[in-house]
Amino acid sequence: MKENIFNHIESNPVIAAVQNIEDVEIAAASEVGMIILMCANIMNAAEMVERIRKSQKLAIIHIDFLEGIGRDQKAVEYVATSIRPDGIISTRNSHIKYAKQLGIFTIQRFFLIDNKSYETALLSVKTNKPDMIEVMPGVMPSIIRRITRDLSIPVIAGGLISTKQDIMEALEAGAIAASTGKKDLWEL
Repeated sequence: MKENIFNHIESNPVIAAVQNIEDVEIAAASEVGMIILMCANIMNAAEMVERIRKSQKLAIIHIDFLEGIGRDQKAVEYVATSIRPDGIISTRNSHIKYAKQLGIFTIQRFFLIDNKSYETALLSVKTNKPDMIEVMPGVMPSIIRRITRDLSIPVIAGGLISTKQDIMEALEAGAIAASTGKKDLWEL
């Protein structure tokens, strides 16, 4: 599974971060290889994952934003066994750690706002061992260069990505992909 995810990202390093249900169809019809669902709930998540898969794309659930479900290990287990996305993304150490135990592909999201948050991210990655990380905001090439030098884990740049130039700078700095909610960038 992990190799399949990396292959999808290699074929198109733009990731659609879908923030409302109406955009799922647009993302599914776009050129992206991966879609992060940031708008799902327990009633529609499985259906959206299936729709994304039918379009030959990977579906990642942002479990922190999944409505109608708790924030404990049973929530992660439910997502893994009932919704069955290709992976999850979360800011929560406990979600990443438990998802890894269940064999789910994991992306841990970090908001890098100062040196303390940077150091905390390094420690979390070494402890939780997510498959990938997303750093936010993604429009900071020097920090992306620094974190890709300090960690041997694939990095996604996310947050405030609003132009093709933002994507190119993030990729040149060492990110393997950039996630964006800007629909016009999903066709790059």
